[in-house]
Amino acid sequence: MSVVLVTGGAGYIGSHACKVLAQNGFTPVTVDNLSTGWAQAVKFGPFEQGDLQDRARLDEIFAKHKPVAVMHFAAFSQVGESMSDPGLYWRNNVGGSLTLIEAAVAAGCQNFVFSSTCATYGEQDGVALTEDSVQMPINAYGASKRAIEDILTNFEASHGLNHVIFRYFNVAGADPDGEVGEFHQPETHLIPLVLDAVEGKRDALTIYGTDYDTPDGTCIRDYVHVMDLVDAHVLGLNWLLDGKGSAAFNLGTGTGFSVREVVDASGAITNKPVPMIEGERRAGDCTKLVSGSEKARDQLGWDPKRSKMDAMVRDAWRWHQNGHYDR
Repeated sequence: MSVVLVTGGAGYIGSHACKVLAQNGFTPVTVDNLSTGWAQAVKFGPFEQGDLQDRARLDEIFAKHKPVAVMHFAAFSQVGESMSDPGLYWRNNVGGSLTLIEAAVAAGCQNFVFSSTCATYGEQDGVALTEDSVQMPINAYGASKRAIEDILTNFEASHGLNHVIFRYFNVAGADPDGEVGEFHQPETHLIPLVLDAVEGKRDALTIYGTDYDTPDGTCIRDYVHVMDLVDAHVLGLNWLLDGKGSAAFNLGTGTGFSVREVVDASGAITNKPVPMIEGERRAGDCTKLVSGSEKARDQLGWDPKRSKMDAMVRDAWRWHQNGHYDR
């Protein structure tokens, strides 16, 4: 079976990608330093522990496994942390990615699927973002991802590195089979925070801002089921292996859900009250942020059929009750 190197394969999205790659006949080889990932999440192929800034280690891994492609998820991804410590994000995200890209090219691995983010677009409130929307990131996380996109473009021009870039929005849900799921320390994503409050693992959920110009006063965001997301990555991989060339795609549904709608859906699915505190707005939070994903639908044949809020909460709740990882 063809090998795909999956960086960050011990993390939330990467572990789900490994499962779907294995289901599609690939051998996913996880490369992860376990700084935020979990060894227990590596269930679907070999594991190579290592840091992306260690070029010698990467050269060993490429020589050993001879992958046909790289699927690159590994990154620090907390916006607040990136604003307080931007150097950390430039060193880890950009430095590690550059070393990985150079190692891939040196090994003759010319197909690269990159996990980017809607944060490259910055604050563009109330419009459906498309791949042609101007990119103007406002924090080091988004800027680091945009820089990696530019590096990939440079390496395509100089070395023929074919790549697919996915810019996605709020990822939610979990593997419906419960083999892997979402588990962060600390947790920053809305649905797990809501479920923590439901279970009494935190006193209450804080809603940051209730006076936005939306039907219920809370922010609206685009949510994508993690399994739909990784399906797109496999489609992107096959796009490259079929010789269709480099491309960038947004991944979202074009339909947003407000914070209160997420809370209401969580209460209905769990049949439990959600303790809440209403707080002040956070700096930088847009009123509405959604994606136009027609390009992914039309060109890749992507169908985000699981990305309904009830399904995302239900799968997340199933994992939340039964799944966790330990160091």
